[in-house]
Amino acid sequence: MNPGPSSPNMQRVQVFGRRDSRETQRALRFFKERRVEVSLVDVAIRPPAPTELRRFIERLGAPALIDESSRRYRDQGLAYLRMDAAEVADRLTGDPRLLRLPLVRMGDRASAGPAEQTWRLWLAESG
Repeated sequence: MNPGPSSPNMQRVQVFGRRDSRETQRALRFFKERRVEVSLVDVAIRPPAPTELRRFIERLGAPALIDESSRRYRDQGLAYLRMDAAEVADRLTGDPRLLRLPLVRMGDRASAGPAEQTWRLWLAESG
């Protein structure tokens, strides 16, 4: 018998992104198609709390969370700066528009940006 989405065995997924972001929509669709319970935190409305952001930084490293292709990154001239991980973390905490979205969390696992292969591994390991 397959566990349903509200089964205690099934992990919940939390997605930090923007409703108008294609990558965020793809992540939501990916999990919904697999009947995984998903909660969306729209960072345009409510940015991630600093403690939440620190969890992602601890798991992935600050450089993995910054979106080097974003307009905000270019407008601030960050491509020309040499920043260590602590400086990147400070920038991300101060300006969530620099985040590489979607940020996805499932239990202790985390990913930044579109990562379907990673998500598939998570679901295979949990199911």
